[in-house]
Amino acid sequence: MLAPEDEVRAVTEVCQRLAGVFPELSSTEIEQVVRRSHDSFTDKPIRDFVPVLVERMARQVLLAQQLEPNGRRSQRTPQMSM
Repeated sequence: MLAPEDEVRAVTEVCQRLAGVFPELSSTEIEQVVRRSHDSFTDKPIRDFVPVLVERMARQVLLAQQLEPNGRRSQRTPQMSM
């Protein structure tokens, strides 16, 4: 089982990895997307894969923001089925 402090560390590492993938975005923008993604797993009892799922969801959101027409960024968070 993933300890809470390990989950926090892993999610922080997700932010760092995504900052390397999306250098045009500020760390604040990336952290907000990651935080929203992470929050969507708050009520899930099994925590072992939360960091992986958070990274996938946040990456999808950030990619979608890049593809939005007229330079507008989407605030939508994709839903992942469990």
